[in-house]
Amino acid sequence: MKPDENVSAIVTGGASGLGEAVVRRLASHGVKLAIFDMDAERGPALAAELGCTFCQVDVTSQEGVTAAFASARAANGQERILVNCAGIGGGMKTVSRDRETGAVVEYDMDKFERIVQVNLIGAFRCITKSAAGMLSLDAQEDGDRGVIINTASVAAKEGQIGQVAYAASKAGIVGLTLPVARDLSSEGIRVNTILPGLFDTPLLARVSEPVRASLAAQVPHPQRLGMPEEFALLAETMMTCAYMNGEHVRLDGAIRMGPR
Repeated sequence: MKPDENVSAIVTGGASGLGEAVVRRLASHGVKLAIFDMDAERGPALAAELGCTFCQVDVTSQEGVTAAFASARAANGQERILVNCAGIGGGMKTVSRDRETGAVVEYDMDKFERIVQVNLIGAFRCITKSAAGMLSLDAQEDGDRGVIINTASVAAKEGQIGQVAYAASKAGIVGLTLPVARDLSSEGIRVNTILPGLFDTPLLARVSEPVRASLAAQVPHPQRLGMPEEFALLAETMMTCAYMNGEHVRLDGAIRMGPR
């Protein structure tokens, strides 16, 4: 599928980081875009800059997601491209000991559920809503009705200490990729997932330069943090390569994460 002015797209988590890079790349091709994000400041500003539609939406809300898709489609028509970048992190051990008292601390289940709700269930909620709409479209010359791209993480393969909820949510994204691709294959909708490694996103921008340098040094080659534009480039490749389907691809400079 060629991303151009004849195609509309939705990018969740599109107001910053990896999602913003995808939005900018698609906008450069003239794609009609809707940005889904919680950020009520950055989202509208980016949409105004690029001439996109902004929908403030929490992907854990069925009603909110339904309304956002309706709004996006009213503005841009039925999307052929969905890129899921919305996600959150958060670290905590399965069980730990309080440093002062030695008391056993169990994982906060509300925190665990929130991470899974956003990263896994929220993504699947958007997948089903988008795919249902794509069924109304005619197939293009390459046979595609639509393309869905999800964002997992190398943590899905090598979750570190304290990453149990995050790793589980991202492993779920990897696990659903092939079954969803198979579910939608008869309708001409492709599904792929990117597993990014250490990327220069707003999250890492908040850490000190020595820490950033230390993280970059862990990457075999190129020995630096990934650039969001590189993520967007792979996303575009997944859109345009009609034979890429049901696949999850690492984008990490060959890093393999250690326990911590």
